Amino acid sequence: MTEIEIGAASPTSTAATVTAADETSRSRTLRQLVRYTLIGGSGVVIDFVVFLLLHNLAGMDEQLANALSTTLGIANNFVLNALFTFERRDRLVVRFLRFYAVGLTGIVLTNLLFLAFTDGLGIDANLVKAASLPLVLALQFVLNRKWSFA
Repeated sequence: MTEIEIGAASPTSTAATVTAADETSRSRTLRQLVRYTLIGGSGVVIDFVVFLLLHNLAGMDEQLANALSTTLGIANNFVLNALFTFERRDRLVVRFLRFYAVGLTGIVLTNLLFLAFTDGLGIDANLVKAASLPLVLALQFVLNRKWSFA
């Protein structure tokens, strides 16, 4: 009669479990990135439309218009990401403060791009703002996933 050890895993089943766990983690990260991007799109629309209105119609300085428009986009994105992307509803004040701090990195990065390209090279602020959005999205996804919603 052969004795079977309960709870012992063969090397093959352990490797399969690790691979399945890695695949599940990658799949979850991809789903989060897609949701984050879609929600970010709504924030981008809010951010960009408000920026255009404040800068072009109201004549506000591009850096102040950027700070205000980005703040509205950040608030929109926090609520939607907390509910749908990272599904976290605990410690909302702490998470919002972290999310906003990450959002400030976007404001700073965009303002540096304004200084370099709009003020330095004379490129239209609207184009610089539009071009900054994918860079800001990528940076903020990583920071928010690892810190704000960790």
